[in-house]
Amino acid sequence: MSEKVFPSSKPATNGTATANTTTASNPPNATANKSHLYNPTSRLPYRPQPHTRRHRSRSGRNICCCCCFWTILTILLLLLLAAIAGTALYILYRPHRPTFTITSLRIHRLNLTTSADSSISHLSTLLNLTIISENPNSHISLDYEPFTVSALSDGNGVFLGNGSLPAFSLSKKNQTSFRNVVVSGSNDLDVDALNSLRSDLKKKKSADGSVMLKIEMDTRVKMKVGGLKTKEVGIRVACDGIKGSIPKGKTPTVAVTTKSKCKVDLRIKIWRWTF
Repeated sequence: MSEKVFPSSKPATNGTATANTTTASNPPNATANKSHLYNPTSRLPYRPQPHTRRHRSRSGRNICCCCCFWTILTILLLLLLAAIAGTALYILYRPHRPTFTITSLRIHRLNLTTSADSSISHLSTLLNLTIISENPNSHISLDYEPFTVSALSDGNGVFLGNGSLPAFSLSKKNQTSFRNVVVSGSNDLDVDALNSLRSDLKKKKSADGSVMLKIEMDTRVKMKVGGLKTKEVGIRVACDGIKGSIPKGKTPTVAVTTKSKCKVDLRIKIWRWTF
């Protein structure tokens, strides 16, 4: 009879058993996970997260846009209403510039003296004016503060003398006149002012010894429309084209004012209105 051979029941060798045991207890994935846990330099690949929009910032931006829109719209509406109101007032009241006229000017003294060495020059002047002011408006009254009246040479604008006018009011469609308005001066001239004055005298002087003068008047005025009053605004009246003669002796000379023109300039801090 043949003998039966049974497999050996002895345990395998140490090397083989250890390998099998390690393989069974530690699968490959577990080994890789442990290597990531214990090795800080080995990191998992970066996976970008989906971007989440912030609804709160979007709502804040919408509120800002709405505020800006309504602010700009309100400003535009106010400007439109102001323009409409201004146009309506202009059409209703038709404002006109006040007028000033110099009807006569007498030169009593216009003396220029210079020392022998030409180091000191002295100018002495005395003028007499008649001024008429008129308000052509039918709905606007004018309240003037006191005037400062200045006489200048027509050309380089050398100062000759000054005077004043009292405060007055002009009602609608009314006028007033001021006679014997005295403008005088006594001052020393520097070299530049002396040369400018001599240039004006030679330039404007004719065969009969006439010179060209300019009168400036500065004041502040309020306008009244019904029961409303405006704020005071600066006003300058410039009258040029006055032709006078230098007096010879004590007899005053009469200047020609028929060709003189007076311009009214309202001076405001932010802008200027020129009529």
